[in-house]
Formats: sequence, C-alpha cells, structure tokens
Amino acid sequence: MAIGREPHRMPAPPEPAKTPGPPTSVRGGLGRWLPLAVLVLLMLLAYGMGWHKHLSFRTIGANYDALRTFIGANLFAALAIYLALYIAVVALSLPVAGVMTISGGLLFGWQIGAPVTIVGATIGATLIFLIARSSIGEALAAQAGPWLAKLREGFRDNALSYLLFLRLVPAFPFAIVNLAAAVLGVPLRAYVVGTALGIIPGTTAFSFAGAGLGSVVEAQNVAYKACVAKRPADTDSACTFSIDPGAILTRELIIALALLGFVALIPVAVKWWKARNDNV
Repeated sequence: MAIGREPHRMPAPPEPAKTPGPPTSVRGGLGRWLPLAVLVLLMLLAYGMGWHKHLSFRTIGANYDALRTFIGANLFAALAIYLALYIAVVALSLPVAGVMTISGGLLFGWQIGAPVTIVGATIGATLIFLIARSSIGEALAAQAGPWLAKLREGFRDNALSYLLFLRLVPAFPFAIVNLAAAVLGVPLRAYVVGTALGIIPGTTAFSFAGAGLGSVVEAQNVAYKACVAKRPADTDSACTFSIDPGAILTRELIIALALLGFVALIPVAVKWWKARNDNV
C-alpha cells in the first residue's frame, strides 16, 4: 500500500426528497379564516337547534324559584355559568342579550348582575372583534381602495370617541358595531375600553329594571301555572308568560343615552375645530 494514499470512501447515500409543504401564504390564509368558519358554524348550529329560544322570560319565570334557590346555595358557580352564557350569546350574536341582561339583574341584583354582564359582553364582543379583524378586516384592508384606507385612518385617530358614541346610542346594533370596528381597524385597546365604558349606562339601567321585576315575575308565574292547570291541552297558544324588554327602553332612556353618545363626540369636534382654525 502506497504511503499517503487516502482510503477509498463509499459515496454518501442521497438525501430523501422532502415533500414540499403548503406555501406559507396558504397556511396563513387557513389560519386566518378558520376561526371565522368555526364561529359561523357555531352560529348556524345555535340557530338551527334553537338554543337561544331557551333563554327566555318564560324559561326564567317557570324556573324562577329553583334558580333563586340554586344561586343562594352556589353563588360563584351561578355567576360563572351566567358569565359563560353571556360570552357565548354575544360572541354568537344571538338575539337574547337584552333578556340575559334583565335576567341578570332579576336573579343576582343589579349591583352584581350589571358588572358581570359588562365583563361578559366585553369579552364576547372582543372575541368576535379579533376573529373578524384577522379575517374580514385584513382582507378588506388589502383589497380596498384609498377611500376605505382614508376612512380607516380617520376612524383610528378618534377610535375611542367614535366607539363610545356607537356603544352609547341604542340605534346601532351591538353585533354590527363589532364588525364595523374590525373592518375600520380600531386598535384593540381602544375597542376594549370603548366597549366596556360605552355599555355601562345601558347595562346598568336594564339590570336595575330587572332587579325590580321580582314581584312581576312571581305574579306572572302564578297566573301562567294556573292557566296551564286549566288548559293543559293548548298551553302554548292559550297561556303566555312575557315581559317586554322594549317597555324598559323608554323614550327618556333613549334620549339620555343618545346625549351621552354626543358628549363622547365632543373631543372629535374640538380636534376638528382646532385643525380647521390652524389651516385658516
């Protein structure tokens, strides 16, 4: 064997070919739209199964005594259940938030019911806001023209004032405001603060009204049970148990909330006035 000759080496086996994964943009797109798809499916399931129909004044009235007994023995568990239900109602945009708010005041008293309702509504609204912002909001921001970009910029500059106005005035549906804020690019902090502060007056008013309905519910419950005992065959058509939430939302309350909403726009008006005078 010659000195200095290197030993013969076997060639290294070729590396197995890697299966290409989905492009990053595809994975990001799926991750962006998946939460929205899950949310929509849950909405359709809730409406299709009629779950929201069980959250009614008839259900509360028929089980009023049992609910009060359970709350008296398990206050924290009852509050946790109520909070979870309220978050789900708001996140799924079910049309029973008013019934839930009044029932919270009725069952827990407005001093407890109103704060827990505000927390639940804020969490539920924030969930749907984050999901809508990451999917619809980003998609529209990427595809929209300069007019939407200008609108988004103006809304972001005064996001807290605008959001307070939209939350305080009852004319604007809660679920629509959630989506509008996501499309218009409201910062998360401004959204959470504006939502929590903006729903305090209306939520407190409804909870306070609900706290005073104990005797009304008991009277309705007695009349309903008597009707059911007399006419068991046609209970659904002949026997009613209803409390109209619209009766609580009086003209005076609407005017008061609207005035608070316009007060929230004062900083926007002042900023606009100063900018106009500076340009003169």
